[in-house]
Amino acid sequence: MKEVDKILNQVEDCIKNKYYTPVETERVELKPTPPSLKGAGTLLESVCAFMNTDGGILIIGIKENNNVTIKNYELKGYNDDFEETLKKIGNQFTDRDFNKVDVGEFIVNYEIRDFMDKRVCVLFIDKLPDDLKYIFFNKVAYRRELTGDHAIPFNVIESHEEFKEEIKNARELQIVAEASIQDIDIDKLNEYIQLLNRETKVETIKASIDDAKAFLSRKKFILGNDVSTLGMLVCGKDIKDFLGWRSQVDGFVDTPFEVAQDKKSLVDNVIPLMEKSLGYILKNIQVGISIEKGGTSKPEYPEQLLRETINNALAHRDYSIDKYVNINVRPNEHIEIRNPGSIKKMLLIEDLKSEIPIRRIIPDSKPRNPKLADILKVFDKWEGKSKGMSNLVNEALNNKTDLPYYKFHSNNDLSLFIKKGKLLDEQMESLFNTYDGFISRKLNGEEISKEQRVVLAYFYKSELENKNDRYTILLTKDNNHLEAINSLEDCGLIIKHSISNDLYPVYIINRELFKKDFVNDLRKLYGADFDVLAKSARDILACIFEFNKYSKTPTPTANMIGNTLWIKNGNAAVLAGYDDFKRQVRYYVNQMEKRGIIMRAENKPNYTINWSFNRRPSIYD
Repeated sequence: MKEVDKILNQVEDCIKNKYYTPVETERVELKPTPPSLKGAGTLLESVCAFMNTDGGILIIGIKENNNVTIKNYELKGYNDDFEETLKKIGNQFTDRDFNKVDVGEFIVNYEIRDFMDKRVCVLFIDKLPDDLKYIFFNKVAYRRELTGDHAIPFNVIESHEEFKEEIKNARELQIVAEASIQDIDIDKLNEYIQLLNRETKVETIKASIDDAKAFLSRKKFILGNDVSTLGMLVCGKDIKDFLGWRSQVDGFVDTPFEVAQDKKSLVDNVIPLMEKSLGYILKNIQVGISIEKGGTSKPEYPEQLLRETINNALAHRDYSIDKYVNINVRPNEHIEIRNPGSIKKMLLIEDLKSEIPIRRIIPDSKPRNPKLADILKVFDKWEGKSKGMSNLVNEALNNKTDLPYYKFHSNNDLSLFIKKGKLLDEQMESLFNTYDGFISRKLNGEEISKEQRVVLAYFYKSELENKNDRYTILLTKDNNHLEAINSLEDCGLIIKHSISNDLYPVYIINRELFKKDFVNDLRKLYGADFDVLAKSARDILACIFEFNKYSKTPTPTANMIGNTLWIKNGNAAVLAGYDDFKRQVRYYVNQMEKRGIIMRAENKPNYTINWSFNRRPSIYD
């Protein structure tokens, strides 16, 4: 059943049974039939809003009463006198300079339908391409937000004008040398048209390439008599001959075992290339069984995230660069997607000279190849709201992956790394457990919540990756973790870096949580006796010092010390060598206890620093 049929069935049931349930959404609006064009103000605002956002369905002839006292639907019916007004809707709008624009082609269809004992009119409204946005009605540009039409802020309009300048020479619209219109595959083109017609018929199937010329030109698949990169990507023949490496994805499984290495070169039009690339990844990662879903397969990375990441890589890559996309699967570690292109300088927040280097990326809301993005949306390959980076962040915050990061190889070559594991992994949990006393004091005695721990882990690991020349995605209060970020900032567990501004605050961890080197503290206590300790003994002593100073369990046992150091060294999932390591810890604990460097707490097998140790001068004094 089509969407509009479901809506009308719901409204009919509400009217007949005298109850109310909302049906309006970001893409659906109900309006009574206006008496004339002059009285069609709110209807035209909705048309304007749909075109400036993601399109939608406008049903004329039904009034929705949704206020405090009355919530119901009234069937007013469609009036045939409105038909002349309907034909003029497309030219009631202006550009930002208030010049008239005709957007009638984006009212892709309308239907007059019998409904109950009257009729209604259904308008199907398409979104405007980015190079035509925004249109204005009565000097106001509207956009759709939830179920309402709202004025677009001036700064958003200004920002989009800058974006329009950027895409005037979009790489997706470059001419493909030596290609002609006969190199367009009519079957692939008709497949695209069939998808356009899913809701309602907006375009006829083309019998021949000559018959398709007007449509190809409107969609920028051809420019005059020349074929664009966009046209060849979507429906070109012999694509490798014309686009070279721009139509290719190379896959590689990076293992130390030559027999396990799987190299693959995938070449195709952009839609099947996305499917083949996803299939390659799924073939080369571990797939387990999900108990929750009745024994269904469950890849070690979220499949939807992998799909979005591949699609975004091909949607956003720079098609002026004749280089392939590379997928590198390193089993049990990460997936790397290396892409031709760059990230705009204005989207980078960098402070590389300070004591705490910052390398953060602001998620971009605008596609590099806007017309290709619109095509991919038709194929359900791109969501149209540039959620790629935010979904990477959300999957990490949902503890389904570890922290994602980007690495720049050159000005036009970058990689995205999706790491296997969890953001809040054993190492982070061990850190929070060791510092639980310090954290509790900062939170005024409250226990730290799961959400707060996840957000802290995101900021903590971001600092580690930034220090290693890697770029992480900026996490702000807009990422649905407002309460956690506010509370962590209020109590001082996170603080704003000096590079922050009002629009993009950059958070770093309280330095006490990031303190890793206790050498100076311990040398001040033990002098020369610290200098002669083996490294393993120093690590044990530092671990006891951390527990003493920061933990709710300030005096750890030798077993707790061993487990903490094993995890801190990145061995949480490793069994080999664990028993030997624990025996070594016990040996050094006993030796330091005999020498009076550490002491038992209340004659229990729990240890504390000997704060009264008879210190001998160190050579570092």
